[in-house]
Amino acid sequence: MEDSWQHECITTNGVNLHYVTQGSGPLMLMLHGFPEFWYSWRHQIPEFAKDFKVVAPDLRGYNDSEKPASQSAYKMSELVRDVEGIIRGLGYEKCVLVGHDWGGGIAWNFAYAHPEMVERLIIMNCPHFAKFSQGLRTPQQLLRSWYMFFFQLPVIPELFLQSQDYQFIENAFKGMAINKSAFSKEDIDAYKDAAAKRGALSAMINYYRNLLGSTMFNQNWSILEVPTLMIWGEEDTALGKELTYGTEAYVKDFQIKYIPNCSHWVQQEQPQLVNQYMREFLTD
Repeated sequence: MEDSWQHECITTNGVNLHYVTQGSGPLMLMLHGFPEFWYSWRHQIPEFAKDFKVVAPDLRGYNDSEKPASQSAYKMSELVRDVEGIIRGLGYEKCVLVGHDWGGGIAWNFAYAHPEMVERLIIMNCPHFAKFSQGLRTPQQLLRSWYMFFFQLPVIPELFLQSQDYQFIENAFKGMAINKSAFSKEDIDAYKDAAAKRGALSAMINYYRNLLGSTMFNQNWSILEVPTLMIWGEEDTALGKELTYGTEAYVKDFQIKYIPNCSHWVQQEQPQLVNQYMREFLTD
């Protein structure tokens, strides 16, 4: 399947982004989360390349994409502009937008900023920000989100993530996964190698350093008109399932599929089921 993947680069919003692409037709853009890179979509790219031009970028700061040094380069407004630039730069006016974790956060924000550019929205294990801000007022979710506050410190988080040969990365995947066999040694090494690239760790953490001071947690969210599917691994130790409850109040055309016995890494741990739910949503 990897034989027909192509590695390309595109300059958007002043940064050079690396991406993997396969297939042709309408655009499907897949945004990964932390601490990942395009590889998170390895089970989805060949499946949806049958009907779409699938593009899975490394977000700015990650893996082979450019890594601006300043913390402010990782504000949500910049990330949204990156996505707009990718879509237009590839010669499209709209796409099916898919996002997991941080990629889901960017996808939510992009759909609000440019609903006309999103044909359908698919979000995996990333709550709507209105729900997340409510959740952060509960002791339960505050405990789950301890790392977000830890990442506000200077230097120490970078040292922690790279210690013991990036053990944090391995713990994040294998420690959280219900089905440990979903991640081979090669998979873990790929994530470690991506995180080890010069400048990547600070870039990845800078996403969080910009988050807590942002307006996303206290703005008034309107009702999103874009048809949206949420897929949620129920055993997510970082984001509680209760963060999904009531999302339909913010999305006009909303569906949710819960996947039991599955962790935060939903599209890697249960790829067949995720692909099935995506297909059903895209063809209904």
